Amino acid sequence: MIKAAITAVGGYVPDFVMTNDELAKLVDTNDEWITSRTGIKERRILREPGKATSDMIVMAVEELLRKRGIGAEEIDLLIVGTITGDLIFPSAANIVCDKIGAKNAWGYDLAAACSGFIFALATGSQFIETGRYKKVVVVGVDKMSTILNYEDRTTCVIFGDGGGAVLLEPSEDDCGIQDFILKSDGSGRNYLYQPAGGSLMPPTHETIDKKLHYVQQEGQTVFKHAVVNMAEVSAEIMSKNNLQSSDITWLLPHQANKRICEATANRMGLSTDKMLMNIQRYGNTTAGTIPLLLWDYEKLFKKGDNIIISAFGGGFTWGTVWVKWAYDGSQYGK
Repeated sequence: MIKAAITAVGGYVPDFVMTNDELAKLVDTNDEWITSRTGIKERRILREPGKATSDMIVMAVEELLRKRGIGAEEIDLLIVGTITGDLIFPSAANIVCDKIGAKNAWGYDLAAACSGFIFALATGSQFIETGRYKKVVVVGVDKMSTILNYEDRTTCVIFGDGGGAVLLEPSEDDCGIQDFILKSDGSGRNYLYQPAGGSLMPPTHETIDKKLHYVQQEGQTVFKHAVVNMAEVSAEIMSKNNLQSSDITWLLPHQANKRICEATANRMGLSTDKMLMNIQRYGNTTAGTIPLLLWDYEKLFKKGDNIIISAFGGGFTWGTVWVKWAYDGSQYGK
């Protein structure tokens, strides 16, 4: 059976750094409060006029192409996990293909909030495994600053902008995506969501005045579900594939909250030195967190490493992917 291997990684975060102290000037909070509850010290914000989600994707994908030594015209398919596309339509994927010159590719966006990248990764792998395509680019990215209320400290302290991309190609050996488990529960839609802007509640003066186009969440409810579901699905994929904690090289958990990440590692029987984190630098970039982990820590990955990727997102969506790494990442280390 053909396996889909990750053969290159690219990433991008905006230049502007918003620290906890700067946020404290906008909303009733402070560095100690944010750090102790989330582990976040700062986040990146895309502030350049006229720049949108597609521009961040372009930067990530162009880096990926340079690393792999291929041209955009060689891409067959581009899948973008995001909830903050430039427009309602066309998709960010469609826009990016035009901007980078991927003339032989088609693409689409996939909306699963913080699980967007792993949903897109599992989907993209199927096009490789069937033999249909040879080069599939999978992206996870969000410009969360566009849907945040900077008067609401329960949400604005958490999120940032950024994301990354991976290239999937047919594996030359047993490396690549080995298995995945994906889940969703629509009853969670009332606990973390954006109320207005869709067909249920189109934009009006009233929805804008009531700030209904911003992210809203019940933090404690989301936290409880995330802790349980992200941890359990990560343990489930290990049990399903007879993996012991000693078999796992790295855990890459969605960067929503330091305590959720630690709970996942604990449930898997992993020491925290096997758990990779960068939440302190970027905050929660929603679909962007896992590709940013891959980008930040690529230099640590060795061929054959067993990597567990797990996420939990609003809606609710969650899941995990087991990847056997396909190349020595030290040659690309930042």
